[in-house]
Amino acid sequence: MLVTIDFNSEEAIYVQLRNQIIIGIAAEEIQEGDSLPSVRELADNIGINMHTVNKAYSILKQEGYLKLDRRRGAVIAVDADKLQAKEDMAEAMRVIMAEGICKNISCQEIHELVDQVYAEFKKEG
Repeated sequence: MLVTIDFNSEEAIYVQLRNQIIIGIAAEEIQEGDSLPSVRELADNIGINMHTVNKAYSILKQEGYLKLDRRRGAVIAVDADKLQAKEDMAEAMRVIMAEGICKNISCQEIHELVDQVYAEFKKEG
């Protein structure tokens, strides 16, 4: 998995890193049981502070995307709490939907966008 950081973005670096790892899991670039690079290794590769990587990994652990193993480091371990995940997703979508409604994006257009984004991750046949 290739991680790229936009140093000119207003989004915090640890958030960019977190989001790219989640996208990597969804796109099946990294899977359950795969090890991520060590904090030091990833920080050196990207050219960022180790504390930034550590913060992203800690958040991913709290959110149920990875576990920390003494021998293997950070390992992808997706939490199977689907109900909580759906509640969290609905909360995040509320603001995005409100922004879309303010910009006159129709319900049908929102559904099309959801289908389009979902299809980017799950190739259904």
